[in-house]
Amino acid sequence: MSKKAIRKFFTEDEEAQIVGTIQKAELATSGEIRVHIEEHCKGVAFERGTEIFGSLGMHKTALRNGVLFYLATKDHKFAIVGDKGINAKVPAGFWDTIRDEMQTAFKTGDFVGGLSVGIARSGKALKEFFPYTAEDTNELPNEISTS
Repeated sequence: MSKKAIRKFFTEDEEAQIVGTIQKAELATSGEIRVHIEEHCKGVAFERGTEIFGSLGMHKTALRNGVLFYLATKDHKFAIVGDKGINAKVPAGFWDTIRDEMQTAFKTGDFVGGLSVGIARSGKALKEFFPYTAEDTNELPNEISTS
């Protein structure tokens, strides 16, 4: 999916809002958050999200604290994939709670709002367990990726 294809799903302003939410969430943490969209997902969204997580190199962060929001737009599937570091810290059911909140927004067609809620909630957890330090660098791009 190219930038042109992203425009079929998000306007330029919506994309900027999502990227801005990522940037704001990452200001307080060493964690990394990304959003990836594609039109179709054959199979289970979490498995595909895990593949994308690897292909984006999200497992290469120093503290293994990356979070990917994966969306298959035409198939109406999505998943949240957290790396080992953050998964070891959050309580059981944490990602399910965020997923349910996002799904509520998605059902009304509010994909930007749903993503924003998920990103912000993830950012709070990342801040709690992986607070920002002066040595932190932005290890991964904040732009929405596509395939």
